[in-house]
Amino acid sequence: MEAVAVALLVLVIGIVLKSVVIVRQGFEYTVENFGKYTRSLKPGFHILIPVFESIGAKINRKEQVLQVSSQEVITKDNAMVTVNGVLFYQIQDAVNAAYQVENLDYAIMNLVMTNIRTVIGSMEIDELLSQRNEINQKLLSVVDVATIPWGVKVTRVEIKDITPPKDLIDAMARQMKAERNKRADILEAEGQRQSEILQAEGSKQAAILEAEGKKEAAFREAEARERSAEAEAKATYMVSEAIAKGDPKALNYFLGQKYIEALQGIVTSPNQKLLMLPMDTSQVMSTVAGIAELVKDVAANTPKKGA
Repeated sequence: MEAVAVALLVLVIGIVLKSVVIVRQGFEYTVENFGKYTRSLKPGFHILIPVFESIGAKINRKEQVLQVSSQEVITKDNAMVTVNGVLFYQIQDAVNAAYQVENLDYAIMNLVMTNIRTVIGSMEIDELLSQRNEINQKLLSVVDVATIPWGVKVTRVEIKDITPPKDLIDAMARQMKAERNKRADILEAEGQRQSEILQAEGSKQAAILEAEGKKEAAFREAEARERSAEAEAKATYMVSEAIAKGDPKALNYFLGQKYIEALQGIVTSPNQKLLMLPMDTSQVMSTVAGIAELVKDVAANTPKKGA
């Protein structure tokens, strides 16, 4: 009897211990009654009905990472590339994740790989290498919608590596080098063109300034000749007035001045080797004497300062 009692006690203790369930933070358990879902257990301490209830699935509610295996994909322009990536997801509905899909990770993996082939197959190789963010966004929108019935929220899809064939990489490297050389030639030609334009502008400005300088010089020279002519005309008029009044000294002064100017021009001429003077120098002397007398008369008739 004692053995039977001990056995019953051990059985009861085992059943009680089995009915006690502790759910850790970040997890959610489903409870089944003879294989049928009845309720879910949140993090904490729980007791099941012995024999009638059991744990169905243990669902991880934390954000999880799924590595997307490498696969070869043909692009729109028939280039073969190798692609892999990573996916982040979180279970929002533990019941759907447990009972709406078999092997959740495998299902998500195949869904992502299928959509990678679809998205990349619709793009050319140049777009594929330069628009990775756009590829990620397309994959995220498609996969997230497709996993809603499974109670899953896909937070991010990232393409890690896109590897073209080696011959294509070499061709792209040559193309990139040619493009850079082309840009360098264009920049050099543009710089040369700009330099020539600036030089032409400088020459044009210099020519304009030179023309304006010549114009100003000509204007001033003409103005000087005009004033000289006016002074000459005024002097001639004054001499004429003096002669009309009966004063011959003014005429002598005028003729003597012209004579001296002409003689001075002959003396200073670089081409003149022989100087010819008139035989009758007495006329010159009388002219000079007349000029001297005229100057004396002018000085005598001029009022002195302070007088």
